[in-house]
Amino acid sequence: MSFTLAIVGRPNVGKSTLFNRLVGKKLALVDDRPGVTRDRREGDGRLGDLAFRVVDTAGLEEADAASLEGRMRSQTEAAIADADAILFMVDARVGLTPTDRAFAGLVRRAGKPVILAANKSEGRVGEVGAMEAYELGLGVPLPVSAEHGEGLSELYDALREALPKQTRKRSQESEEDGTATDRPIKVAVLGRPNAGKSTLINRLLGEDRLLTGPEAGITRDSISVELSWHDRRFDVERTFEIYDTAGLRKRARIDDKLEKLSAADGLRAMKFAEVVILLLDAERPFEEQDLRIADLVVREGRALVIGYNKSDLVTDPKVLSRLREEADHWLPQVKGVPIVHLSGLTGRGLDKLLEAVVEAHRVWNIRIATNPLNRFLQEATDSHPPPAVSGRRVKIRYMTQAKARPPSFVIFCSRADAIPESYLRYIANGLRERFGLPGVPLRFTLREKDNPYDQKGS
Repeated sequence: MSFTLAIVGRPNVGKSTLFNRLVGKKLALVDDRPGVTRDRREGDGRLGDLAFRVVDTAGLEEADAASLEGRMRSQTEAAIADADAILFMVDARVGLTPTDRAFAGLVRRAGKPVILAANKSEGRVGEVGAMEAYELGLGVPLPVSAEHGEGLSELYDALREALPKQTRKRSQESEEDGTATDRPIKVAVLGRPNAGKSTLINRLLGEDRLLTGPEAGITRDSISVELSWHDRRFDVERTFEIYDTAGLRKRARIDDKLEKLSAADGLRAMKFAEVVILLLDAERPFEEQDLRIADLVVREGRALVIGYNKSDLVTDPKVLSRLREEADHWLPQVKGVPIVHLSGLTGRGLDKLLEAVVEAHRVWNIRIATNPLNRFLQEATDSHPPPAVSGRRVKIRYMTQAKARPPSFVIFCSRADAIPESYLRYIANGLRERFGLPGVPLRFTLREKDNPYDQKGS
């Protein structure tokens, strides 16, 4: 079942740029000047496995109904009325304006599912503007960059959450045969060149679907394949959409244009994935490039599973026993990340690998109720209070989970800028231990409550 998405917002927030990205063509004119778009423009958009009708609209402005701007606004209002969902865009670099606040009320009164997107969120200035968008009361703002294609996986998740019936994959076939069809778990396999990525996927599929060989760098395009697997633990069929990617070398060593394009294609696959398998060569694990790739995965907010490939070639038991300790040492930001000993050549450990992917996907989607979170926070701060700064105590009041995929938390406190990173790591490690959150990135946003005695705004 398809649906219609209307992109609305004030002029020059990047609506047409996002429209062009969703339809995959430069259909809409884009310029730095505001007001370029006047008519509604429709196109067939795609995002992952979602296909839908997307509508680009003129920038919302206060104007007389008979004027050109007023007629443009009428076109936008008609698009809102016809849409199944509304994507309301603001400019994170400019911040909220009175026009944004006025038209947020118009969108809210439409009674349609609303997705709030803070465009141009790249960089520190953009991050601040994205957080400011909370004030509109339209839910959690999605930080995106239409120009650079960032945040599209979060938009995909938001569409599925806002329109569950319309975005259910193969819903018609499921209704006909009376069975529920779960959408595949999207998995990207990343690693250095010649780590055995294509060989592993071929072994999972049981056929030579991908070209392999002893030479490094055979894979250039990111190839997507579907895999069905019977999970014996729960006696259910699981489906995966697995992306084979080109090997990622250090950027300084890449001088070939084609390799640059291949690397960029692999990073795009990572952004659309839900779980990333980082494949290590057991004979040379945790090299600098492995750690760089892992850090990219964490910063993108994806669940991580480490595949210790070619482990049948390692005979020293001390090497295997030290692996867990090394992983937690080199990757403290995903402490407890699952490590699976496997061999893509012989097929050893493949069931355990897929079990780890399913579990990582479950943890990545987890939601924790506010009451247990605050009981944990109270115990954590009682046993180890945040450090005082300049003789003044930092008060942590409460916390809540803002979203999943990955688990993201908002902590309300005094003097947010004074809480050190080491204390946030202490909170993160406590959350992992209490609620069972190994191997997924945890996001924290610190927010201060307004001070009623602050005279700056008066």
